[in-house]
Amino acid sequence: MRYRNALIPTTKESPADATSVSHVLLLRAGFVRRIGAGIYSYLPLGARVLSKIESIIRKEMNGAGAQEVLLPALLPAELFRETGRWDLFGDTLLRLKDRKGGDYHLGPTHEEVITDMVRHEVKSYRDVPLNLYQIQMKFRDEPRPRGGLLRCREFIMKDAYSFDVNEEAARKSYELMRQAYVRIFDGLGLSYRMVSADSGAMGGSGSAEFQVLVQSGEDIIAACESCSYAANLEVAHTPAPPLPTNDIPAMETVPTPGKRTIEEVSSFLKSPAENFLKSLVYVTPEGPLLAVVRGDHEINEIKLAHAAGVSEVRMASAEEVHTATGAPVGFAGPVNFSGKVLIDPFAAAVADGICGANVADSHIKHVRYKRDYDGTVAELRNVKAADPCPECGKALKLYRGIEAGHIFLLGTHYSAKMGATFLDDKGESRPLVMGCYGIGVSRLIATAVEQHNDENGIRWPMSIAPYQVHVVQLGYEPEVVDAISQLEKELTAQGIEFLIDDREERPGVKFKDADLIGIPLRVTVGKKSLAQGCVELKLRSAADPKQSDLVPLAEISSILKKRIDDALKS
Repeated sequence: MRYRNALIPTTKESPADATSVSHVLLLRAGFVRRIGAGIYSYLPLGARVLSKIESIIRKEMNGAGAQEVLLPALLPAELFRETGRWDLFGDTLLRLKDRKGGDYHLGPTHEEVITDMVRHEVKSYRDVPLNLYQIQMKFRDEPRPRGGLLRCREFIMKDAYSFDVNEEAARKSYELMRQAYVRIFDGLGLSYRMVSADSGAMGGSGSAEFQVLVQSGEDIIAACESCSYAANLEVAHTPAPPLPTNDIPAMETVPTPGKRTIEEVSSFLKSPAENFLKSLVYVTPEGPLLAVVRGDHEINEIKLAHAAGVSEVRMASAEEVHTATGAPVGFAGPVNFSGKVLIDPFAAAVADGICGANVADSHIKHVRYKRDYDGTVAELRNVKAADPCPECGKALKLYRGIEAGHIFLLGTHYSAKMGATFLDDKGESRPLVMGCYGIGVSRLIATAVEQHNDENGIRWPMSIAPYQVHVVQLGYEPEVVDAISQLEKELTAQGIEFLIDDREERPGVKFKDADLIGIPLRVTVGKKSLAQGCVELKLRSAADPKQSDLVPLAEISSILKKRIDDALKS
């Protein structure tokens, strides 16, 4: 491709509304353009990267025995109503009516649609195992689209669905997909961890995320560097401490006028935060509950909802706190609390605690679980760095990441509700056992940039770069033009993807654009180097951005071919 004929509208300035690194660089380098909140067009460079990512995914999905389909994006409401997700998705679902008043929506995910297809086509145990996938646009009305392609209202996703006769067979399908995902993310050239995760609105019995490790990630991962344990903060856990057995004084109510927060009461009573029982009132569909964690710990509301056996919880208002405790916000405690109490194991292990007295301006000292208050012990807290690993006991470390893929064991969550059954070898009807496997295809473009960039621009991995070689032409002297023509023929013959910058621009402009766009290999062809029979070769990923090598023109195409082949094999 010749640059002068290409649509690559690079810009010098960062867009005012772009916040993440990937958002800034993809806009500046001319890969995407914003159409509306969370809605983007892919320009030629962006479309090439997207195609590379899709090719890697298709290769591994097909190799794992999955078959590609294409399902509609415009869906009738009836299917989501069958499973209850018409209401569960709430405002995230983009709803519309047709001219006859019928309810429709744009597909945010396709479990119901694929299950509907399979319930009409699969009749016998002989028809499975079956794994169907698609690469298609999804639609979700995100309340706060952000980060460019990282969180959009319209995005491209690969979603696959497996169907099996029982749980054992479903786990085999799940394992095939797990291995395929490892190959996919290795092939994309990304640094990642597979972590245990919450199934969320998808339902099912278990799931894992593929988290790409970047400091700008919105997810927090707890991982052990000594073993393979890794989990999203929503499900990460650590061994519980033992309950105390030593003697402590009887409870004592003390005045704490105007002291509401842990920090304020800790300073006032001259006791560290780890001696406190942080007690927070939540509202659930089943009524109010009191969640208790140690004073220096934070509640994870997803863990709390699971422990409470409800789909979601919310913090109580000041009025609701007063109704539940008889006291203002800041003075709640588990002693004599009349409602449901959930206690984190670390809070239950506090030997000599301090908590709110459920009376204004008062706290209670010398409080202990089981002696002075009761409740259900369940994991509620976020794990912290240096907590012991639940598998090997070594210290956990916290990372930030971007969720790029998610695999689920769905069980019969959808098939039982929708009547997707088969006849087993005894002629009995049974629900199909399902798995679900997603990859945010368009998100991966931004994710790769978040992980691979420097102060000058993008540094694409070879496998998904828009082109493999960026040729910079300096001048239009006959020897330069001839060398460019020769190189163009040789690269084409070698099957190398290249972009030739033949614009009438200053060398500095061309070099800056080359760094910004981020193609892995740069070849500079100019009169000065050609006088020595050479061209200049530079790696975009080199530790020293000024480092380059003079390479004989006669050898450059074979050298480039080897560099590319080696990069794609690694």
